[in-house]
Amino acid sequence: MRQRVITAVVALAIFLPILYVGGIAIELAAAALAGVGVYELFRMKGLAILSFEGVLSILGAVFLVLPAERWFPFLNDTSGNFLLFYLTVMIILGFSVVSKNTYTIDEAGFPVIASLYAGVGFQNLVIARSEGLAMIIFAFFIVWATDIGAYMVGRKFGQRKLWPEISPNKTIEGALGGIASALAVAVIFLILQPNLTQHNLATMLVFTIVFSVVGQFGDLVESAIKRHFDVKDSGNILPGHGGILDRFDSMLFVFPMMHLLGVF
Repeated sequence: MRQRVITAVVALAIFLPILYVGGIAIELAAAALAGVGVYELFRMKGLAILSFEGVLSILGAVFLVLPAERWFPFLNDTSGNFLLFYLTVMIILGFSVVSKNTYTIDEAGFPVIASLYAGVGFQNLVIARSEGLAMIIFAFFIVWATDIGAYMVGRKFGQRKLWPEISPNKTIEGALGGIASALAVAVIFLILQPNLTQHNLATMLVFTIVFSVVGQFGDLVESAIKRHFDVKDSGNILPGHGGILDRFDSMLFVFPMMHLLGVF
């Protein structure tokens, strides 16, 4: 527990100023986090990150995260980020030709998915921050409230397993408690920040339910990945907490969903 607290304090001391400053600072931080996320996926699968597919996968994620208008001004198309990402996909797929099909499309699929998973998730973190500090704080509060509520309610009242084959400790009662906790936090936040978005309070509360469910599903997806690779944590960069994907698994699903629903 002591190690977890120390790590959390140090991580927040580093991340909160970056979050506050925004701009280039959050863009570079998000790109670095995406790169670490890709590394953790390669590590879990037992692949070398310093390989052609590992380097291209990290590049693909970084291309998705960094805003094209600032970092790639030579691109004159709004889809420039995706096209740069697709360039890495073409090169990865092209290796099947160079290797005379000893490297196949099945093997190429993993680095592409790794880039998308980490890249799009952290890309939308950057977009959320560009809409203002309150927007990204709202997103973090919803995820944290869901996690805390699910843990506390599940520990006290949990009886029925939510998805035992994937995460044996999660319960239906805990999941519902997480949603209720997220709703309570959302009501308080939206009363204090009535101009957060163009949507009214009722709509945002419906969206909050969606975000809470999606966040919990993102957590289950990460659990499924770790179970598949038979590892406890995605990494060890955060002593006592695991890896970057362990800490951001819910957010990698919530931020894109917020964007999809037009919250930012």
